[in-house]
Order: sequence, then structure tokens, then C-alpha cells
Amino acid sequence: MLRWAMIGCLTLEWVALAIWVGGMVVLSGAVIPAVFNTFGGQDSGGMLLTRAFEGYHRFVIGAGITLCVALTGRWWSGSPVVAVSRSEVIVLAVMMVLAGLIIAVLHPNAAALQAQAFATKDETARKAALEALFRVLLPIRSLYVVNLVLGLVLIGIKAKRSLDQDWRPQ
Repeated sequence: MLRWAMIGCLTLEWVALAIWVGGMVVLSGAVIPAVFNTFGGQDSGGMLLTRAFEGYHRFVIGAGITLCVALTGRWWSGSPVVAVSRSEVIVLAVMMVLAGLIIAVLHPNAAALQAQAFATKDETARKAALEALFRVLLPIRSLYVVNLVLGLVLIGIKAKRSLDQDWRPQ
């Protein structure tokens, strides 16, 4: 494969990882605190965060596709300079499975529970619906953190590979 194509693959992989990891850091470190410190009610803040995470999910889908296509391109090239390691494939596969689980199963369930809780006027029913929502949100948050850590691990794998190829003791 041409050198410029490999440069393109690697660049797209780094950008995709920046979106995947950076998006989660920004959401958890800046957006969530800003929403709950700015908006008056749990309802409006919760709905805004649901929409923000749905937007993040679209970026994650694009980043995941980009990572898989670029990794396949590097593997297909057969070049030892851009070789694909088994650990890289495993980490990316787990990241994709977790993202798919969050996006396709858990988040839609949480959004439905949230809508139900916010639509309920009876305080007892609302409290029960919110408790059900928070029980679903706990594993979702945990999976987001695991996926963030795996993204950082994948960045570390790529950085190590770059150093291993370029490192020359002085």
C-alpha cells in the first residue's frame, strides 16, 4: 500500500481515538457538571444529557467504523511498519462490543425509563420510575468508564508501537 495511504490510515485512527476518548472526557468532565449546575430541574438537565449522549453515540459509531476500516487497511497492507497486533484487535473488539451494548440496548432502555419517569405526575410512581432509571444508569456509567480506559489502552498500544519502531538508543 502507498505510504500516503498508510499515513491516512494512521491519522484517521488517531482522530477516531481522540473523538472516542476525548468525547467521553469532555462529557463527563465538563458537560455533565455544567448541565446539573446550570439547569434548574432534574427533568430538563436529564433530557439535555440524554440528547448529548445520543450525539456522542453517533460520533462513537463513526469512530468505531473508522478504527475498524483503518485497522483492516493496515492489516491488509502486510507491512511490518504498520503491523496489527493481537492485543490491538482484542482491545478494539471489546470496545466495539461494549459500545454496541450501550448504544443498541442499554441507552434506549434508559431513555424510555427516563421519559416514563418524567411523564409521571404521581410522586410515588415517579420515585419508583426514577429508581428503575438509576439502576439502569449504573451499569451504563460503568461500561462508559471501561470503554474510556480501553480507549486509553489502545492509545498506549499505538504509542508503544510507534516508539518501538522509532526508538534508537543514544
